[in-house]
Amino acid sequence: MSHSLPEQMQVIEFNGAGGPEVIAVAQRPVPQPAEGEVLVRVVGAGINRPDVMQRQGHYPPPEGASDIPGLEIAGEVVVLGSGVERFSVGDRVCGLVAGGGYAEYCCVNEHNALPAPAHLDLVHAAALPETFMTVWTNLFQDGKLSAADRVLIHGGSSGIGTTAIQLARAFKAQQIIVTVGSKEKADACLELGATDAINYREQNFAKEVKRLTDGHGVDLILDMVGGDYVTQNYRAAAQYGRIVQIATQQGNSDNVEVFRLMLKRLTHTGSTLRSRTVEEKAVIARELHEKVWPLIDEGEVGPVIDTIFDFSDARKAHERMDSSQHIGKIVLRVSHEP
Repeated sequence: MSHSLPEQMQVIEFNGAGGPEVIAVAQRPVPQPAEGEVLVRVVGAGINRPDVMQRQGHYPPPEGASDIPGLEIAGEVVVLGSGVERFSVGDRVCGLVAGGGYAEYCCVNEHNALPAPAHLDLVHAAALPETFMTVWTNLFQDGKLSAADRVLIHGGSSGIGTTAIQLARAFKAQQIIVTVGSKEKADACLELGATDAINYREQNFAKEVKRLTDGHGVDLILDMVGGDYVTQNYRAAAQYGRIVQIATQQGNSDNVEVFRLMLKRLTHTGSTLRSRTVEEKAVIARELHEKVWPLIDEGEVGPVIDTIFDFSDARKAHERMDSSQHIGKIVLRVSHEP
């Protein structure tokens, strides 16, 4: 390892399971990149709902992954593992990791990393990998979004939601309906390109979707809520509708209307990103680079940042996430740009 690198680094770790109070800054050895990996000096680290679930004790890291939280980073490549061909020392990259992102240094497989878009600073680039990969695999690969589709995006003002709105708009979805919990969030989603916003606190979204689509229903639903939403999604869906489950913030559904699924010939699928293999993530990264990175370079889509917190304020960042007041992404600034 290069002499210019420290032996120890600062990291964020969880002392047990619980609220933001279990978050602490600690010292760990700087990791060494394995074959096919690059070591990145982290400038920004995105905060995501799986980090919160891990902190609460509900989502342990996959086998072999770091117990340090953090699934997406951006920074500067400082060391190349053996066999690396895609990047050089000094390159600005952002990447998806299975853990280890809340740290001053982090290893990422070269095929799970992408060049950081030239016009974005690295803190903003850190808000791209997890969210854009999640939306791409679920809305496009699994959900098969097409220009004729009417789409319903739950949690429209979240990091996932704000990304899904922009990509659905960029790929010319016919109608983009979102659910939100406040007028402020509704306005933000409409500004990003949603055609309609439903306040789930005030309206039954299934009935409202029917009204907004003239009785047709929606062709594709992106859902991170689960629970009671599953039955409502079946009611809101059009014939041959596709429902993609990416999280279950309300837990499992006790009452699934299977007969309605049969009558409407619905497809209900789901996935997680973190547990996928490096090879599977590499396919997603390659498609993103080909089809979405040009849109980011043109400024047509990009990360929506709610708040940037300093590394030492990771507790405050998690408090912000727990409050559900945020619109877009919450990011940690781990260090300054080179």
